[in-house]
Amino acid sequence: MARKKSDGKDDEARAIPTSRAGRLASMARMAGSVAGGMLAEGTRQLRAGKRPKARDMLLTPGNARRVAEQLSTMRGAAMKVGQILSMDTGEFLPRELADILARLRDDARYMPAAQLHSVMREAYGPEWESLFYNFTTRPLAAASIGQVHKTISPDGREIVLKVQYPGVVGSIDSDVDNIASLLRLSGLLPTGFDLQPLLDDAKLQLKDEADYLKEAEFLQAFGDLLSDDKRFVLPEVLPELTHRNVLAMTYVSGSPIDAIIDLPQAERDRVMTALIELMLLELFELRMVQTDPNFANYQYRRQTGEIVLLDFGATRRFKAGFVNNYKKLARAAIKGDKVKLAAAAEKLGFAVGDTDSDYHDVVLQVLMIALEPLRNDAPYDFARSTMARDLSTLAENVSGYRDFWRAPPTDAVYFHRKVAGMYLLATRLKARVNVYQLVQRWLA
Repeated sequence: MARKKSDGKDDEARAIPTSRAGRLASMARMAGSVAGGMLAEGTRQLRAGKRPKARDMLLTPGNARRVAEQLSTMRGAAMKVGQILSMDTGEFLPRELADILARLRDDARYMPAAQLHSVMREAYGPEWESLFYNFTTRPLAAASIGQVHKTISPDGREIVLKVQYPGVVGSIDSDVDNIASLLRLSGLLPTGFDLQPLLDDAKLQLKDEADYLKEAEFLQAFGDLLSDDKRFVLPEVLPELTHRNVLAMTYVSGSPIDAIIDLPQAERDRVMTALIELMLLELFELRMVQTDPNFANYQYRRQTGEIVLLDFGATRRFKAGFVNNYKKLARAAIKGDKVKLAAAAEKLGFAVGDTDSDYHDVVLQVLMIALEPLRNDAPYDFARSTMARDLSTLAENVSGYRDFWRAPPTDAVYFHRKVAGMYLLATRLKARVNVYQLVQRWLA
């Protein structure tokens, strides 16, 4: 939660720059601040008798704070791109840069009251306050594109309003381009590493996420599909109160999903099995995946054991070709058929190298380790898994083959965000899940 300063002001409520000029000025301030940090670090190293390197001067803890602070204040696409890159290209980026971007996953500021009221007036008119009872100015949650407020609807129901930050939609293209320029000018990206396909797709995805009418459709679709599944509960959309920049839905209570670590092993296994099965259903059957791995999107009701599903803004549709090739990838991994594994990976868009190259062998090792949970017909013990460590070790080996690097296929990037989130949650819950049995439903 945000802290209060002694003068009564909220130190985590920051006005968002809404104009293109204002956001460009924020980028310029960040660049100037980082440059100043580099100069100070270079001076410090010279005084210590060292010959400073540009990389060492740039990648300091102080500069990491400066970059994360500025992007979290801007929110919108600037913050979202940092989140995407930190989760999906961390194995390719220098560790220090990945750490800078990773700070954005948990750092978001929210709008001051005056800016919030302006957005509400735009959506509901000058008398908007008369529509709602007990509207809370302080949000329940704040993220990269919007913040959530609790209130009472005109018909007396407890509801929440997801209010979009002003200027987000209009700033997406320029923010993504500015972040890309910053990364390229830093000299930290590998030579020849083409981020453009990821960045172009990020623009499209962010514009979809910023359309709350589209998110309302996804929420309604998931609600209909899971209406008979008693394991899950979702909010209901209130169409009459929903606008393109404000999403209205019923309030659904729950506790943080990772708080169930104190529950018996069997219950933790049941919850994690349900979530992994849902992920497989989303990809292989619905071809529509909620790709945001944030733990806050899942809650738990202790009285009933129900799992609460929240936030469908990052939902992405997948083409049949991608899904079918992913099935081939899974089948090949289960059988240990490395020839078919490489063929499926190449069809998905991954660079696998020549069959007789060391790089080819390393890529196959990465794939076999990443698909390890579904390869054996037994409960996979996530608490004892060494997958993350093993992949990190292999990533260091991959770094020696820069000539082969290219941006991963965008569909795989977004799906792997979800997979990574499920893996981290299962590890946090120390769950045991027979993933092999779950996936057989779609591979048989």
